[in-house]
Amino acid sequence: MAIDKEQIIEVLKQCYDPELPVDLWSLGLIYDIKIENTKVDITMSLTTPGCGMGQHMAEDIKTKVSSLDGVEETTVEVTFQPPWNPEMMKDEAKEKLGFSPSKTQSENVSTEWE
Repeated sequence: MAIDKEQIIEVLKQCYDPELPVDLWSLGLIYDIKIENTKVDITMSLTTPGCGMGQHMAEDIKTKVSSLDGVEETTVEVTFQPPWNPEMMKDEAKEKLGFSPSKTQSENVSTEWE
């Protein structure tokens, strides 16, 4: 069975930063998803370089993505390039955390990491 990027995104929406009530996808912490046959490589960031929960979140992603049919290997790389900032969040996440929604962001606009 072919691995579908949308399935992976749905799984990422079930992975949370333990310190925030928002999923990692909506926070804008997922920078890239690469699929090659049965292998999935995910590049993500953290809200701050000193976040002590990075390993926990990476392991949660690996476990959940690896449970998808057709996925035999999942790797998660944490990067700080570019550094994460609140503007990377989806509007729903901004609203939930008390930020003003973007005036230019639209659900139909693709970002580099989507």
